[in-house]
Amino acid sequence: MDSYKTISTLAEGQYSEKRSKFLAFAIPVTNVEEVKQHVAEYQKKYYDARHVCYAYMLGAERLDFRANDNGEPSGTAGKPILGQINSNELTNILIIVVRYFGGVKLGTSGLIVAYRLAAAEAIANAEIIEKTVDCDLSFTFEYPYMNDVMRIVKEEEPQIISQGYDSDCLMTLRIRKGLLPRLRSRLEKVETLHFEE
Repeated sequence: MDSYKTISTLAEGQYSEKRSKFLAFAIPVTNVEEVKQHVAEYQKKYYDARHVCYAYMLGAERLDFRANDNGEPSGTAGKPILGQINSNELTNILIIVVRYFGGVKLGTSGLIVAYRLAAAEAIANAEIIEKTVDCDLSFTFEYPYMNDVMRIVKEEEPQIISQGYDSDCLMTLRIRKGLLPRLRSRLEKVETLHFEE
């Protein structure tokens, strides 16, 4: 797997049930620190809300995730939000759902439906994009082999991250994970080329 789906920018959704209002926010994130920052920010902004529940998924492998019910009955808020992230196969996303209680209890199944639909609404309003998992490759070679290296770079089309010229030439390339083995094996055929591990 060298690609994944995420969202490009913040998207919002809303759902109402028996005078309870559910405000949903889908936010692109890349790490747990960002998640904590956003959650704290929304808890502060919506300090008067009854619950600020959320779920997130991180990483191309989609193995780093968490759901939080924030005082709602166990499994009625975070899990349905996470379920929407999963059914849309998204990652690097945080969905926060803020609930304003309307005075009428919704019951377990009512809560699950409300949180699920609010999260689904935010996702429906988001722009879903596909990103690639990229790898960096650094190596040195002697200057006379510059043309050989540049020909491979031109044909394989990696992104050149950096290049330096000292006594040897140093170059760092970035390429989609699935294309890395071919690029590496072609570069290995260039004499005097050494990979920096």
